[in-house]
Amino acid sequence: MSAEAKTKSNDKQTIEDINECPECGSTHISQDHGRGELVCEECGLVIDDQYIDQGPEWRAFDMKQEQSRARAGPAMSQMMHDKGLSTEIDSSGRDSQGRTLSSSKKAQMYRLRKWQRRSRVAGARESSLISALSEIRRLASKMGLPEHVKERAASIYRDVVEKNLVRGRSIKIVSCAVVYIACRKLGIPRTLDEFAKETDYDRKEIGRTYRFLKWELNLKLKPTKPQKYIQKFCNDLGLGGDVKKLAEKIINRAEEEELLSGKGPTGLAAAAIYIASIKAGDRRTQIEIAEVADVTEVTVRNRYKDLVDKLDIEVEV
Repeated sequence: MSAEAKTKSNDKQTIEDINECPECGSTHISQDHGRGELVCEECGLVIDDQYIDQGPEWRAFDMKQEQSRARAGPAMSQMMHDKGLSTEIDSSGRDSQGRTLSSSKKAQMYRLRKWQRRSRVAGARESSLISALSEIRRLASKMGLPEHVKERAASIYRDVVEKNLVRGRSIKIVSCAVVYIACRKLGIPRTLDEFAKETDYDRKEIGRTYRFLKWELNLKLKPTKPQKYIQKFCNDLGLGGDVKKLAEKIINRAEEEELLSGKGPTGLAAAAIYIASIKAGDRRTQIEIAEVADVTEVTVRNRYKDLVDKLDIEVEV
């Protein structure tokens, strides 16, 4: 497929839907707002030259200008059960001109807020959706995941509800599974073991729910590459950019030699970091790296031997 054909196939996609460059596979994709283009920062391919800017047509240089020029409320959010389309009654106790309300008016506003909250939730289905979105928000915040992961997880959970896949399953474990799916779709390096640590569920149970949802929703998820974990592991180990770059080069060479098939990405990333740390003069032990990568020391040692032998890398032990 040519670059032009690939560009046309992505005409209706947003930047959230485009996870990697179709030409070189890079995930470093940037928006050129002046030209209205999505561009790969690695190879320079113009992925889309007709994407729609969803932002306002005006510019604001400070918060005061932004508030004065805004003509609508906040954008819709998948993290709110009604997507943020309902009205909110302010609880500040002041009127539109900033004057304090009387006691009788405050009591009236309190009753209105109470009934307004009740009217927003229509039935058990919406009530369970609120619980699930709250669990998604809690889990994502606990794991330090960005806002767009929460939005994607909430969108996937709505698809799960539409297909009635929650029935007979715990809301919490389904919420955990959709957050993991969102991480996989957006290229965020998180393992099932990390999710198991943050929840009361076993790794196998989360994996079973994940595979069920993946099958029922017909999701196309690519295997996570070891390169995705290198940055995270290097940060946790306090290693510099030179070790990260060298580890990525080792993994890229292994990928070219087709040595990644059938091996866990975390173990390969850990072994590449171990080799890179020795060659860069900032050595970390196999035990330290294994703890950060959440794999055994034996796995690190075996992957290390594979990479050194098959890539003919000279390492001073």
